[in-house]
Amino acid sequence: MHVFVTGGSGQTGPAIVTELITAGHAVTGLARSSASADRLEALGATPFPGSLEDADALAAGAARADGVVHMAIAGSFADPDDLARRDVAAITTLGEALVGTDKPFVSTSGTLVLPAGRVSHEREPADPASIAPFRIPGEDACLGFAERGVRSSVVRLAPTVHGPRDRGFIPVLVATARRTGVSAYIGDGANRWPAIHRLDAARVFRLAVEKAPAGSVLHGVGEGGVAFRSIAEKIGEMLGVPTRSLAPEQAAGHFGDPFLGIAFGIDVPVSSARTRELLGWTPAHQTLLDDLGTGDYFAGAAQESHAQH
Repeated sequence: MHVFVTGGSGQTGPAIVTELITAGHAVTGLARSSASADRLEALGATPFPGSLEDADALAAGAARADGVVHMAIAGSFADPDDLARRDVAAITTLGEALVGTDKPFVSTSGTLVLPAGRVSHEREPADPASIAPFRIPGEDACLGFAERGVRSSVVRLAPTVHGPRDRGFIPVLVATARRTGVSAYIGDGANRWPAIHRLDAARVFRLAVEKAPAGSVLHGVGEGGVAFRSIAEKIGEMLGVPTRSLAPEQAAGHFGDPFLGIAFGIDVPVSSARTRELLGWTPAHQTLLDDLGTGDYFAGAAQESHAQH
Protein backbone atom coordinates (compact mmCIF):
# COMPACT_ATOMS: atom_id res chain seq x y z
CA MET A 1 0.00 0.00 0.00
CA HIS A 2 1.18 3.54 -0.77
CA VAL A 3 0.44 5.83 2.21
CA PHE A 4 0.52 9.64 2.19
CA VAL A 5 1.54 10.99 5.62
CA THR A 6 1.35 14.51 7.02
CA GLY A 7 3.53 15.24 10.04
CA GLY A 8 5.91 12.45 9.12
CA SER A 9 8.98 14.45 10.14
CA GLY A 10 7.60 15.63 13.49
CA GLN A 11 7.67 13.94 16.89
CA THR A 12 5.61 10.74 16.53
CA GLY A 13 5.41 10.88 12.73
CA PRO A 14 8.86 9.37 12.02
CA ALA A 15 7.98 6.30 14.10
CA ILE A 16 4.79 5.89 12.05
CA VAL A 17 6.70 6.27 8.78
CA THR A 18 9.23 3.67 9.91
CA GLU A 19 6.48 1.30 11.08
CA LEU A 20 4.68 1.56 7.73
CA ILE A 21 7.83 1.01 5.68
CA THR A 22 8.96 -1.90 7.85
CA ALA A 23 5.56 -3.53 7.28
CA GLY A 24 6.08 -3.30 3.51
CA HIS A 25 4.19 -0.11 2.68
CA ALA A 26 5.55 2.75 0.58
CA VAL A 27 5.34 6.20 2.17
CA THR A 28 5.16 9.69 0.72
CA GLY A 29 5.45 12.41 3.33
CA LEU A 30 4.33 16.03 3.18
CA ALA A 31 7.47 18.19 3.55
CA ARG A 32 7.17 21.90 4.26
CA SER A 33 10.95 22.49 4.33
CA SER A 34 14.21 21.03 3.07
CA ALA A 35 14.95 19.81 6.60
CA SER A 36 11.65 17.93 6.67
CA ALA A 37 12.37 16.46 3.24
CA ASP A 38 15.84 15.33 4.35
CA ARG A 39 14.43 13.64 7.45
CA LEU A 40 11.76 11.84 5.44
CA GLU A 41 14.32 10.63 2.91
CA ALA A 42 16.54 9.36 5.72
CA LEU A 43 13.58 7.31 6.96
CA GLY A 44 13.07 5.78 3.51
CA ALA A 45 10.04 7.89 2.53
CA THR A 46 9.53 10.05 -0.55
CA PRO A 47 9.14 13.77 0.27
CA PHE A 48 6.21 15.64 -1.25
CA PRO A 49 6.66 19.44 -1.11
CA GLY A 50 3.81 21.36 0.52
CA SER A 51 2.21 22.46 3.76
CA LEU A 52 -1.13 22.14 5.52
CA GLU A 53 -2.11 25.51 4.05
CA ASP A 54 -1.42 24.23 0.51
CA ALA A 55 -4.74 22.63 -0.42
CA ASP A 56 -3.55 21.64 -3.88
CA ALA A 57 -0.58 19.73 -2.45
CA LEU A 58 -2.75 17.98 0.14
CA ALA A 59 -5.32 16.95 -2.44
CA ALA A 60 -2.68 15.73 -4.90
CA GLY A 61 -0.80 13.76 -2.26
CA ALA A 62 -3.96 12.07 -1.03
CA ALA A 63 -5.31 11.34 -4.52
CA ARG A 64 -2.11 9.57 -5.58
CA ALA A 65 -2.01 7.34 -2.49
CA ASP A 66 -3.82 4.21 -1.36
CA GLY A 67 -4.40 5.72 2.07
CA VAL A 68 -3.67 8.75 4.25
CA VAL A 69 -2.35 9.29 7.77
CA HIS A 70 -2.84 12.84 9.03
CA MET A 71 -0.56 13.70 11.97
CA ALA A 72 0.37 17.33 11.36
CA ILE A 73 -1.22 20.30 13.05
CA ALA A 74 -0.49 23.94 12.27
CA GLY A 75 -0.93 27.10 14.27
CA SER A 76 -0.44 28.23 17.85
CA PHE A 77 -1.93 26.62 20.94
CA ALA A 78 -2.50 30.15 22.17
CA ASP A 79 -5.26 30.38 19.52
CA PRO A 80 -7.20 27.09 19.73
CA ASP A 81 -9.97 28.33 17.43
CA ASP A 82 -7.42 28.89 14.68
CA LEU A 83 -5.91 25.46 15.34
CA ALA A 84 -9.31 23.85 14.92
CA ARG A 85 -10.05 25.81 11.75
CA ARG A 86 -6.77 24.84 10.12
CA ASP A 87 -7.13 21.20 11.15
CA VAL A 88 -10.64 20.94 9.75
CA ALA A 89 -9.57 22.61 6.51
CA ALA A 90 -6.71 20.12 6.04
CA ILE A 91 -8.86 17.12 6.96
CA THR A 92 -11.61 18.25 4.61
CA THR A 93 -9.16 18.64 1.72
CA LEU A 94 -7.60 15.23 2.33
CA GLY A 95 -10.95 13.51 2.77
CA GLU A 96 -12.52 15.03 -0.34
CA ALA A 97 -9.69 13.53 -2.41
CA LEU A 98 -10.66 10.06 -1.12
CA VAL A 99 -14.46 10.20 -1.43
CA GLY A 100 -15.93 7.06 -2.97
CA THR A 101 -12.66 5.12 -2.96
CA ASP A 102 -13.00 3.11 0.28
CA LYS A 103 -9.38 4.02 0.97
CA PRO A 104 -8.24 4.40 4.60
CA PHE A 105 -7.95 7.86 6.12
CA VAL A 106 -6.53 7.97 9.65
CA SER A 107 -6.55 11.29 11.47
CA THR A 108 -5.19 12.26 14.87
CA SER A 109 -6.87 13.52 18.03
CA GLY A 110 -6.14 13.12 21.73
CA THR A 111 -7.74 11.52 24.75
CA LEU A 112 -7.85 14.94 26.43
CA VAL A 113 -11.06 15.57 24.47
CA LEU A 114 -12.81 13.16 26.85
CA PRO A 115 -14.64 13.92 30.11
CA ALA A 116 -12.54 14.03 33.28
CA GLY A 117 -13.05 12.05 36.44
CA ARG A 118 -13.94 8.61 35.07
CA VAL A 119 -12.65 5.97 32.68
CA SER A 120 -13.75 6.78 29.11
CA HIS A 121 -13.95 4.30 26.24
CA GLU A 122 -13.70 4.62 22.46
CA ARG A 123 -17.44 5.06 21.92
CA GLU A 124 -17.51 7.93 24.40
CA PRO A 125 -18.37 11.19 22.62
CA ALA A 126 -15.87 13.99 22.91
CA ASP A 127 -16.71 16.56 25.58
CA PRO A 128 -16.90 20.23 24.49
CA ALA A 129 -16.08 21.14 28.10
CA SER A 130 -12.85 19.12 28.00
CA ILE A 131 -9.37 20.62 28.17
CA ALA A 132 -8.77 20.11 24.42
CA PRO A 133 -12.01 21.01 22.60
CA PHE A 134 -10.06 22.31 19.57
CA ARG A 135 -9.52 18.66 18.55
CA ILE A 136 -13.23 17.87 18.36
CA PRO A 137 -14.07 19.54 15.02
CA GLY A 138 -11.27 17.59 13.35
CA GLU A 139 -12.58 14.31 14.77
CA ASP A 140 -16.05 15.09 13.45
CA ALA A 141 -14.74 16.13 10.03
CA CYS A 142 -12.72 12.93 9.57
CA LEU A 143 -15.42 10.56 10.82
CA GLY A 144 -17.98 12.26 8.58
CA PHE A 145 -16.19 10.85 5.53
CA ALA A 146 -17.14 7.32 6.63
CA GLU A 147 -20.57 8.02 5.14
CA ARG A 148 -18.99 9.12 1.86
CA GLY A 149 -17.06 6.03 0.86
CA VAL A 150 -13.90 6.61 2.88
CA ARG A 151 -12.60 4.15 5.47
CA SER A 152 -11.96 6.96 7.91
CA SER A 153 -10.90 6.55 11.53
CA VAL A 154 -9.53 8.71 14.32
CA VAL A 155 -6.72 7.81 16.72
CA ARG A 156 -7.01 9.59 20.06
CA LEU A 157 -3.46 9.60 21.40
CA ALA A 158 -2.62 9.64 25.09
CA PRO A 159 -1.36 13.04 26.27
CA THR A 160 1.99 11.41 27.00
CA VAL A 161 3.55 9.67 23.99
CA HIS A 162 6.92 8.82 25.48
CA GLY A 163 10.17 7.61 24.03
CA PRO A 164 13.58 8.92 22.92
CA ARG A 165 13.88 12.70 22.42
CA ASP A 166 10.38 13.36 23.74
CA ARG A 167 9.34 17.02 23.44
CA GLY A 168 5.98 16.72 25.19
CA PHE A 169 4.59 17.10 28.69
CA ILE A 170 7.07 14.88 30.56
CA PRO A 171 10.14 16.98 29.64
CA VAL A 172 8.25 20.00 30.97
CA LEU A 173 7.87 18.25 34.33
CA VAL A 174 11.56 17.33 34.31
CA ALA A 175 12.66 20.85 33.39
CA THR A 176 10.41 22.38 36.05
CA ALA A 177 11.79 20.04 38.72
CA ARG A 178 15.32 20.97 37.70
CA ARG A 179 14.53 24.69 37.78
CA THR A 180 12.65 24.72 41.07
CA GLY A 181 14.39 21.91 42.91
CA VAL A 182 11.04 20.23 43.54
CA SER A 183 9.15 17.54 41.61
CA ALA A 184 5.54 18.56 42.10
CA TYR A 185 2.08 17.12 41.73
CA ILE A 186 -1.27 18.76 42.43
CA GLY A 187 -3.44 17.90 45.42
CA ASP A 188 -3.02 14.26 46.42
CA GLY A 189 -1.61 13.35 42.99
CA ALA A 190 -4.13 10.55 42.51
CA ASN A 191 -5.28 11.99 39.18
CA ARG A 192 -4.50 9.63 36.30
CA TRP A 193 -2.88 10.28 32.93
CA PRO A 194 -2.89 7.83 30.00
CA ALA A 195 0.43 7.07 28.33
CA ILE A 196 1.83 5.13 25.38
CA HIS A 197 5.30 4.41 24.06
CA ARG A 198 5.90 6.03 20.70
CA LEU A 199 6.60 2.70 18.98
CA ASP A 200 3.34 1.25 20.29
CA ALA A 201 1.52 4.34 19.02
CA ALA A 202 3.10 3.88 15.59
CA ARG A 203 1.77 0.34 15.41
CA VAL A 204 -1.75 1.56 16.23
CA PHE A 205 -1.61 3.93 13.26
CA ARG A 206 -0.26 1.24 10.93
CA LEU A 207 -2.94 -1.24 11.95
CA ALA A 208 -5.60 1.45 11.59
CA VAL A 209 -4.48 2.01 8.00
CA GLU A 210 -4.60 -1.71 7.32
CA LYS A 211 -7.86 -2.71 8.96
CA ALA A 212 -9.74 -0.17 11.09
CA PRO A 213 -13.45 -0.19 10.12
CA ALA A 214 -14.92 3.00 8.68
CA GLY A 215 -16.05 5.39 11.39
CA SER A 216 -13.82 3.89 14.11
CA VAL A 217 -12.54 5.88 17.05
CA LEU A 218 -9.37 4.28 18.40
CA HIS A 219 -7.43 4.97 21.57
CA GLY A 220 -3.66 5.07 21.21
CA VAL A 221 -3.16 4.23 24.87
CA GLY A 222 -0.85 1.64 26.40
CA GLU A 223 -1.53 2.55 30.04
CA GLY A 224 -5.01 3.78 30.80
CA GLY A 225 -4.09 5.86 33.81
CA VAL A 226 -0.75 6.46 35.53
CA ALA A 227 -1.11 8.24 38.87
CA PHE A 228 0.43 11.70 38.52
CA ARG A 229 2.07 11.41 41.92
CA SER A 230 3.92 8.31 40.69
CA ILE A 231 5.26 10.29 37.74
CA ALA A 232 6.41 13.13 40.01
CA GLU A 233 8.01 10.71 42.46
CA LYS A 234 9.95 8.97 39.69
CA ILE A 235 11.22 12.31 38.39
CA GLY A 236 12.20 13.33 41.92
CA GLU A 237 14.03 10.05 42.41
CA MET A 238 15.94 10.41 39.15
CA LEU A 239 16.90 14.04 39.83
CA GLY A 240 17.53 13.59 43.54
CA VAL A 241 15.04 16.30 44.49
CA PRO A 242 12.08 16.16 46.90
CA THR A 243 8.53 15.49 45.76
CA ARG A 244 5.85 17.89 46.95
CA SER A 245 2.14 18.53 46.65
CA LEU A 246 0.88 21.83 45.30
CA ALA A 247 -2.47 23.43 45.98
CA PRO A 248 -4.39 23.92 42.71
CA GLU A 249 -4.00 27.70 42.95
CA GLN A 250 -0.19 27.29 43.09
CA ALA A 251 0.09 25.11 40.00
CA ALA A 252 0.06 27.76 37.25
CA GLY A 253 2.84 29.72 38.91
CA HIS A 254 4.94 26.65 39.59
CA PHE A 255 4.71 25.24 36.08
CA GLY A 256 4.81 28.66 34.45
CA ASP A 257 1.64 28.22 32.39
CA PRO A 258 -2.06 28.40 33.34
CA PHE A 259 -2.90 25.59 30.91
CA LEU A 260 -0.32 23.29 32.47
CA GLY A 261 -1.55 24.23 35.92
CA ILE A 262 -4.93 22.78 34.93
CA ALA A 263 -3.73 19.92 32.73
CA PHE A 264 -1.38 18.42 35.31
CA GLY A 265 -4.21 18.23 37.83
CA ILE A 266 -7.01 16.65 35.81
CA ASP A 267 -8.02 13.01 36.09
CA VAL A 268 -8.45 11.64 32.55
CA PRO A 269 -8.17 7.82 32.55
CA VAL A 270 -9.27 5.94 29.43
CA SER A 271 -9.76 2.41 28.15
CA SER A 272 -8.25 1.06 24.94
CA ALA A 273 -10.02 -2.32 25.14
CA ARG A 274 -12.02 -1.83 21.92
CA THR A 275 -8.94 -0.67 20.04
CA ARG A 276 -7.06 -3.78 21.10
CA GLU A 277 -9.95 -5.97 20.00
CA LEU A 278 -10.50 -4.25 16.64
CA LEU A 279 -6.84 -4.14 15.66
CA GLY A 280 -5.48 -7.22 17.43
CA TRP A 281 -3.03 -4.87 19.14
CA THR A 282 -1.19 -5.21 22.44
CA PRO A 283 1.40 -2.73 23.77
CA ALA A 284 4.87 -4.25 23.66
CA HIS A 285 7.22 -1.49 24.78
CA GLN A 286 8.25 0.19 28.02
CA THR A 287 5.77 1.72 30.42
CA LEU A 288 6.09 5.42 31.20
CA LEU A 289 7.72 4.88 34.60
CA ASP A 290 10.16 2.35 33.14
CA ASP A 291 11.02 4.82 30.38
CA LEU A 292 11.64 7.52 32.97
CA GLY A 293 14.04 5.17 34.73
CA THR A 294 15.98 3.97 31.69
CA GLY A 295 15.33 6.41 28.83
CA ASP A 296 16.95 9.71 27.88
CA TYR A 297 14.78 12.09 29.93
CA PHE A 298 17.66 12.97 32.26
CA ALA A 299 20.52 12.85 29.79
CA GLY A 300 20.50 16.61 29.24
CA ALA A 301 18.45 19.71 29.70
CA ALA A 302 14.78 18.96 29.10
CA GLN A 303 13.01 21.05 26.50
CA GLU A 304 10.15 23.08 27.86
CA SER A 305 7.54 22.41 25.20
CA HIS A 306 4.03 21.02 25.45
CA ALA A 307 3.37 20.59 21.75
CA GLN A 308 0.79 17.92 20.87
CA HIS A 309 2.09 14.72 19.28
